[in-house]
Amino acid sequence: MFSDRVEAGRRLANHLLPLAGREDVVVVGLPRGGVPVAFEVAVRLRAPLDVIVVRKLGVPYRPELAMGAIGEDGVRILDRRIVDRARVTDQQLEAVEVRERAELERRTALFRQGRPRVPLTGAVAVIVDDGIATGSTVKAACRVARELGAARVVVAAPVAPDDIEGRLEDFADDVVVVERPADFGAVGQFYADFDQTGDDEVVALLQRASGRPPLPDPTGATEVGGGGSGTWMHEDVRIPLPDVTLEGRLDQPPRPRGTVVFVHGSGSSRQSPRNRYVAAGLGQAGLGTLLFDLLTPAEERDRSNVFDIELLGARLTAVTEWLAGREDLSVGSIGFFGASTGAAAALRAAAELGPRVAAVVCRGGRPDLTGEVIAHVVSPTLFIVGGDDTHVLHLNRTARGRMRCETALEIVPGAGHLFEEPGALDRVLALSSRWFLRHL
Repeated sequence: MFSDRVEAGRRLANHLLPLAGREDVVVVGLPRGGVPVAFEVAVRLRAPLDVIVVRKLGVPYRPELAMGAIGEDGVRILDRRIVDRARVTDQQLEAVEVRERAELERRTALFRQGRPRVPLTGAVAVIVDDGIATGSTVKAACRVARELGAARVVVAAPVAPDDIEGRLEDFADDVVVVERPADFGAVGQFYADFDQTGDDEVVALLQRASGRPPLPDPTGATEVGGGGSGTWMHEDVRIPLPDVTLEGRLDQPPRPRGTVVFVHGSGSSRQSPRNRYVAAGLGQAGLGTLLFDLLTPAEERDRSNVFDIELLGARLTAVTEWLAGREDLSVGSIGFFGASTGAAAALRAAAELGPRVAAVVCRGGRPDLTGEVIAHVVSPTLFIVGGDDTHVLHLNRTARGRMRCETALEIVPGAGHLFEEPGALDRVLALSSRWFLRHL
């Protein structure tokens, strides 16, 4: 029913448009999977975004089966029917709750990062998850919202069982659901991409929603004010190549100082939350950005394409020439930002395009996949690697030794391959901004 949580959030937002623009609406996402959905809803409704952290209490020998849930401010809900049927003892229940309460407190501190809670007193709290199965966590969130003073509680989800209103009638004032399949097993069965949402993605989306940095309106080709005099340009683009047409997203601030083309890694797309976060930050620094899909959905099903660096590099070269040929845009100098395997494609295309690529940044890159071509890169190249990503760090150091152009290596202490740790992605953004602004 849904390609991913971004699409699900946009479709859900269409069902909530009567709430758009109201000053008393607060969108509340349930971490982790509900936050990407809630972010899209908040953007469309022009409402603030916050989280209510809840944790499922799973049956000890079958943790996917919820016997209850806990939430912030000491909220606890139990489904006594499941507790009794599963013969869960008081000692087992207490052990599960102690463990989940500790994780709840950890995530609350991580996600808020010192930011105050968005006030719910007198507000319409729109509680969003990526789907509802038993409803235990949603019930806990509703109770938290009530205790925080919400005047009205609306539960919203892309998918839920067809009897969900009955389950939530004592907790929510209204329930909004996009799809209600009669044969409901698990939420994930209704998504093509249901990869686990990371803590870093939740933190990044909350940071964007709070204004650091803002994300352009993703609803289509528009112009919005920003960046002093002039207007921002945001455009969903279809990039025609000789063999395929690729989907992309082009954002330009007024009088851009250059344009950065993002090259995602294997298993990702133009919707990569990390790349979108960095792109939004570069936009605030005055740079245009282009995020695009290297492969079509049909091509992605053949896993060999994902690691075909020659193919991906050729695609990037063609897309860069398309971008540079847009006479209606002031593109300026062009740089590449490559992540993981996308870094290899970026370096391969940079070698082919030569000085037409003003700078390259590789985040957690795999330059070893570039082959001998890496020696022909002339674009100033910055490698950013997590300090705990020791194997990739070795690969990047080796790659630098094979290059003849200007290079630099920045290590983010304590960060892994995905830069999920608090503050790690902000460091990537700061380093990338400095490099691109210097060279573009």
